[in-house]
Amino acid sequence: MATYEGSCHCGAIAFTLEGTIDTAIDCNCSLCRRRGGLLAFFPRAALVLRTPEADLATYTFHTHAIRHHFCRTCGVAPFSEGADPGTGAPMVAVNLRCLPGLDLAGLAVVSYDGASR
Repeated sequence: MATYEGSCHCGAIAFTLEGTIDTAIDCNCSLCRRRGGLLAFFPRAALVLRTPEADLATYTFHTHAIRHHFCRTCGVAPFSEGADPGTGAPMVAVNLRCLPGLDLAGLAVVSYDGASR
């Protein structure tokens, strides 16, 4: 298992993520399609926020089940929080483009049809 440092563009939102990343999810829902992120899902405990939680701006839509966090300063959305639909366990969806130490070219990219959900 690896540890990654992640952040928004300006660094106002910074975090550490512990986990194994070998696949990126490319979702086509209305938000992801516009945002252009590549996602990976982890238990919420795998992400440690290194900046004040009060610095997060949050957006929800559709069923309001996922809290999409973004930076008030630079606008970048590094991660979202919600619950695993199967177990109810807290999880995060991390925008892998916000992990500068991760080689995106080495990942398998899987398309996800979020637009149909």
